[in-house]
This record gives sequence, structure tokens and C-alpha cells, in this order.
Amino acid sequence: MLLPVGIAGGITGGILLVVVSEQIFHFLVPFLILFASLLLAVQDRIRDRILRMAHRELSTPDEVKRAVIPTGLASVYGGYFGAGQSVITLSVLGLFLDDTLTRLNALKQCIALSSNCAAAIYFLFSGMILWPVAGCMAVGALAGGAAGGRFAARINPVLLQWTIVSFGTGIGIILLAQG
Repeated sequence: MLLPVGIAGGITGGILLVVVSEQIFHFLVPFLILFASLLLAVQDRIRDRILRMAHRELSTPDEVKRAVIPTGLASVYGGYFGAGQSVITLSVLGLFLDDTLTRLNALKQCIALSSNCAAAIYFLFSGMILWPVAGCMAVGALAGGAAGGRFAARINPVLLQWTIVSFGTGIGIILLAQG
């Protein structure tokens, strides 16, 4: 039931990104970066709360129905901006569904994948992709992901988390000051 919601949310977020003015996007970006940084900063607390609730059995259909709107909103956010979507989605699922953390995390991955793929397919057919730029970004993302993964494996996870939170907060504040 939640995967179609993820798909619809991803498409809706993609549409919003395309139809909302560039000025509104530039206005929102600092807040979205700060929100994602805040979520990363409190991620351990959120995970601990979900784990405390993890006496868990399988979620009931009523719990899944209650999770539809918050999951949809998390997917719209993912289709529009993306950063922090996994933390938002896992938090929503942990608050609304009575299930194991392993199953919630797997469901989170499926929802994030479905919303991101839906948004990407929407963008693919929107006619707004600048293919040379997209190609350069893809190469950079692959190279950065490979190098970043090796680097992240060698650094203390807490140091990495707080470095990302610090940079994200700094960037958000700089963008707010420029706005």
C-alpha cells in the first residue's frame, strides 16, 4: 500500500520542482538543507526511539492506513529535494507502524527507491534535462560516491555524521544570509 504512495509522492515532488518558480526553490533550499542537517543531527535519537518501540509484531492494516499521508509527504519531499528523505521516511514509519527496525528499514529503502525512480522518470520525460550537464553530474556522483565510500569507511562514524551536520548547517546559514 505504501509503495504506490511513494511513487505518487515522488512524481508530485518532481512536478513541484518543475512548476514552482526558481525563486521559491532558492528561497526553500536553505531551509531544506537545514532541515536535513537537523534530521541527521537527531538521527540517533530517532533511531533509539524506534528501537525502544521495537517490541514489534507485524503492522496492522489500520497502522498502514495511518502512515499513508505522512509517507506520501516524505515522498513528495524526496521527489522535490531528496536530502534527508531516508531519515524522514524511517521516522514516519517508526512512528506509525508496529514492526521490526529491520523490516521498517527495508520498507524505507523500497519507498525511497520508488519515489526517487518515479521523480527521475518524470524528469526524464519533462524535457528539462540538460544531458551534457546530467552526464557530468552522473560521472561526478559515481566518482564521489566511490571515493566518499572508501573515505567514510575509514573515518569515525560519529565524526563523519557531525562533519556533515556542520557543513550542512554552515551551507544553510550562508544561503540564508545570501537570500
